[in-house]
Amino acid sequence: MHTFLFRHLFFSLIVIIASKITFAQPVAPLPLGADSFRQPASSPAIREMAPSMAPFRNELPRPSVPVPTGTSHGPVVLYTIEEIQRLGLQANGLVLAARSQVGMAKGGVIAATAYLNPEVMFMVGPMDRRLPERLTGPSNYQQSVTVIQPIENPFMRSARIAASEAAVDASRASLDQVNTDLAALLRVRAYELLLRQDQAALEQSIYDLLENVRQRIAANVEHGEAARFELIRADTELQSAANRKEAARLNAERAKVFLMQLTAGVLPVNFQVKGSLKDPIELPSLDELRQQVVKINPDVVRLEAEQERANQRISQERASILPSVNVMYSNYQDQQFQSNSAGLSVRIPIWYRRKGEIDTAIHDSARIRESLEYRRYEIEQIFEAAWQAYQIAVQRVAMFDGGLIKEAENAVRVAEAAYKFGERNLIEFLDAQRILRGILADALQTRFDLHAAAAEIDRLRAHYPKELISE
Repeated sequence: MHTFLFRHLFFSLIVIIASKITFAQPVAPLPLGADSFRQPASSPAIREMAPSMAPFRNELPRPSVPVPTGTSHGPVVLYTIEEIQRLGLQANGLVLAARSQVGMAKGGVIAATAYLNPEVMFMVGPMDRRLPERLTGPSNYQQSVTVIQPIENPFMRSARIAASEAAVDASRASLDQVNTDLAALLRVRAYELLLRQDQAALEQSIYDLLENVRQRIAANVEHGEAARFELIRADTELQSAANRKEAARLNAERAKVFLMQLTAGVLPVNFQVKGSLKDPIELPSLDELRQQVVKINPDVVRLEAEQERANQRISQERASILPSVNVMYSNYQDQQFQSNSAGLSVRIPIWYRRKGEIDTAIHDSARIRESLEYRRYEIEQIFEAAWQAYQIAVQRVAMFDGGLIKEAENAVRVAEAAYKFGERNLIEFLDAQRILRGILADALQTRFDLHAAAAEIDRLRAHYPKELISE
């Protein structure tokens, strides 16, 4: 009996101890799909890790930024600058609106050449007797038909048609202006994208160089061959280079977005520009460019067409003084009689001879003429400024290509070798590297300025790939 009680108490004690252990460490089920958030059983808790086991925090922070579009949306698609211009000129909403304006002006020409429609009047009604029936006969109905055909003044008609055709020319010049501006802007934005990408590549190379230097300094500090202050300085320079690298990469992404915006989203996300800042530029001579700018500039052509339209409006208003004629034919029928009559209706301007309209047209023509003269002068000055900017960029590119970049690169190599052998300190090496970075950045910016000046000159002379535009 005592043995049985002893065994019963022993097994009860084991069950109680096991239940306490189970309730002391409960395992709650995680939500569905949250298995990845479980802590591995083999890894210790963070709060129980010793200081020596904590992660190393001396490395640079990695900011959370979107992945470049060219690496996450399939293979890269290359587009030349001419192809980008073609896509933009076909899809941009401003260009489509300008084309609609040309269509509207053509509709105005159709309306101006149309002949005036005739006017037909038909009247019918009963005839009531005023005298006895024995004298007038029985009452009946009467009807009449009248046709009026206006005869337009041929001088006013020809002036109106010419004014409408001049409006078409002005609309086409406006369309050409929109195409020219957009093509030049697309070209500048494309080269800006190349500039930002080259700047990002430059900052990446500088970051890689400073990272290697920082690793060597960290090794020297660990072996006691260099002061820890050198490592702090290297970390600061590396952090600055990382910030510049990230800013350059984001600027490249932003330039790509701007280019996609001009093409109304026709370009795919993973596109790249097939070109380089070193692309050659071909321009005619200065005298030929000066002649082209004042003759074929779209803004000048538009003002010339508007002046022609204003002159034709003066002729139209003056021709409206002449009498206008309407040819009339009338047919009258009743129970006893039928009559046919024809005649003319002439409107003679005696009391008012449209002096106000003529003066308005004259002053409008003078306004457009003065605007045209000033615009020609202004475009000439804009061209001269663009040409000077182009020449300055050419000279600066020649200066950088003449050996300035190579000298700065050699200075960096010498400073790096001297620092490696302990003959120079870190500050001198960083100064040489900083000078090289400034020279390379200026060289990239100068090449971009060269293409921007060339694009401005082509814009002023309306030179863009017109054959790539589908009508």
